[in-house]
Amino acid sequence: MEETTKKKEMGTFTYVLIGLLIIFVITSGVLGLKVLKGNKGGSITGAVVGVSDVIPKGVPKIYGKELGVSFDDITPANPGKADVTITKLGKLDNEIKLEGEMLNRYIKIAGQISCEYCCGAKSIIFTSDAGKYKAGDAACGCAHSYAMRGLGKYLVKNTDMSDDEILEELGKWKTLFFPDIMTQKAGVLKQKGIEFNYINLASNKYRGIEKGATGGSMVGGC
Repeated sequence: MEETTKKKEMGTFTYVLIGLLIIFVITSGVLGLKVLKGNKGGSITGAVVGVSDVIPKGVPKIYGKELGVSFDDITPANPGKADVTITKLGKLDNEIKLEGEMLNRYIKIAGQISCEYCCGAKSIIFTSDAGKYKAGDAACGCAHSYAMRGLGKYLVKNTDMSDDEILEELGKWKTLFFPDIMTQKAGVLKQKGIEFNYINLASNKYRGIEKGATGGSMVGGC
């Protein structure tokens, strides 16, 4: 009789242990899934955005064939080709001189975007005269800034694109130059319910909103 009671007690204890183990496994799985969702793709907010979601692809319409450039040229997998493309766009900054209304448009557009991951300048150009510098002069000396300024000048002079369309194109190239941090910034914008477009992502409109994110790699040198 005593032995039968002990067997029943042992059986009950075993079932309790199994039940607790099942609860532990389920709870651990749920917590693990939450952690995974919160960290996938380097997101610091839990709003998961992958690099492929923000990186522009293919040959840019209107100017891509004319300039012989493609978004696909800017990739960490081929730094040599990336540097060649960045240099090609950068040369336009020195070659193209703007005056009058074209210069005013360029100042308005280029003054809205910066290369803050390379330097602390407020924008890639001076937006007003400052000492020996005139409005429209380069305010950042990195290769990325040269490329954005060069493309901006070219599009102002040679296309009928609107100011916002040109700024968006500059934003696409900036996203290519800093794919990791821009992907994290896109996650922050998504988490805050801000519409995704390259002006919101890359211009100064939401500069610093990704504060606390890790910088990651960049394509092309400063």
